[in-house]
Amino acid sequence: MKRRDFIYTTLGGLAAGMLPHGSILGQTPAPSPSPIPAPVKPEFRMLRRGVGCFTGRGGTIGYYIGKDGLVAVDSQFPDTAKMFLDGLPDRGGRSFDFLINTHHHFDHTAGNKVLKDVSKQIVAHENVPGLQKSAAALNNSEAEQVYAETLFPKEWKGTVGDETIHARYYGPGHTGGDAIIHFEKADVVHLGDLYFNRIYPAIDRRGGASIKGWISILEKAPKDFGKDTLFIAGHGKPEFGINPKLADLPILRDYFTALLEFTEKQMKAGKTKEEVMATDDLPGFPDFRAPKPNRLSANFDVAFQELSAGK
Repeated sequence: MKRRDFIYTTLGGLAAGMLPHGSILGQTPAPSPSPIPAPVKPEFRMLRRGVGCFTGRGGTIGYYIGKDGLVAVDSQFPDTAKMFLDGLPDRGGRSFDFLINTHHHFDHTAGNKVLKDVSKQIVAHENVPGLQKSAAALNNSEAEQVYAETLFPKEWKGTVGDETIHARYYGPGHTGGDAIIHFEKADVVHLGDLYFNRIYPAIDRRGGASIKGWISILEKAPKDFGKDTLFIAGHGKPEFGINPKLADLPILRDYFTALLEFTEKQMKAGKTKEEVMATDDLPGFPDFRAPKPNRLSANFDVAFQELSAGK
C-alpha cells in the first residue's frame, strides 16, 4: 500500500469511525454522518501461522485462515467488509467459525451486516450489544446493526482446528466493552482500539470509557504476553503502522498518565475546562502531534470530566 493511500484509508476511516460517538473537537454527541469517502486500497498482511491483518477503512480486521476453519476479528464498514470477504486468501467460499467484535464502534461492527450470513457465531463482551444499541439509537442507525449473540463477561475461548482463540476483558478502557483477542498458537494479539499507535486516541466516555482504567489495562495486559508476541492495533499513524511491538505498549499508557497529570495541574491552577481544552500540545509526546482538527482537545475534555467526577 502506498503511503498516500495508507494515510487516506487509516486516518479517513478513523475519523469516520469515531465521529458519531463524539466529534473530533469534543465529545459532544452528534447525528451520524455518512462515512467519510476515501480511496480504499485494501491490503492483506500475513503475520504468523495463518493469522494476518487487513487494512481498508476503519479499525483493522484480524483473521485466521486454517485448513479446518476461519476466524475474523472486527468487520469495518459494509464496503470494506465485502472487500475483505472477497479478497481473503484461501477462503474457498467457507464460512467463518467465529466473527469476534473487539468493541461496539461502527468502524469495527458496521461490516457485521455483510459477514453475518457467512459467520456461524458473532462473539463479543457482554456489554457490547447494549452499547451498540445505544449508539445506534443516538445516530438513527438501528436498522443497520447486527449484534453479537455469543457473549462473555470476562473470558471466552474458541477452538478452530489446532488454533485456540482467547478473548479477555480487562475492564473499562476505550469503551466499557473492549476485548483483547489472542491467537494462542500463533501468539498474535488483536488489541482492538485499546491501542492507538502514536495517534491521539478516541476516549468514548459516553460508551463507558475510563482513562484510569485504560492505564490499568495497558499495565496488566502486556504481562500476559511475551517478547515474541505479535500485535495488531486498531489504528496507527502511517509512519508507525498497525503492528506495534511489546515494548511500544507502554507509550500509550504513559500518554494517558501525562494527560491526567497535566490536566490535574491545570485544574489546580484554576483553569477552566475550556482553557485546558485549548492547549495545543501535550509535552513529551511529539509522535502523537497532528494538524488540527485532532483529538487532543477531546482528550483534555474527557480527562477534565474524569478528574472532576473523582472529587
